[in-house]
Amino acid sequence: MGSLTHKEDSQIQEAWIRLQRRNTTVKSLFKKLNSYTCEPHDSSCFEKFYNLKQSFRLFTTHQNHIETLLKEKNANPKLLDAEMKKQFARFLQLETDIASYLLSTNKHF
Repeated sequence: MGSLTHKEDSQIQEAWIRLQRRNTTVKSLFKKLNSYTCEPHDSSCFEKFYNLKQSFRLFTTHQNHIETLLKEKNANPKLLDAEMKKQFARFLQLETDIASYLLSTNKHF
């Protein structure tokens, strides 16, 4: 991050730490999703389950991409900022989708 100012560098590092925490949350939610208590029971639940798994993969792919960008020497701060904002939005959408899925699977108990 040689081309970044100290302020930009610290802001990016703070955002990265928040993303890492959210990534940890996503991993634990994925474990919960794969547990026996959250098994799909009908076709709509199976479809939601499949879509969630795809969303988890997409989230992880983008998280890895951001990590790669951070390791680059001449990282573009505007690109990093944009990617991190998109990742935060993906996290919020994923969190909403997981809550919806868990509510729909709990109806079957």
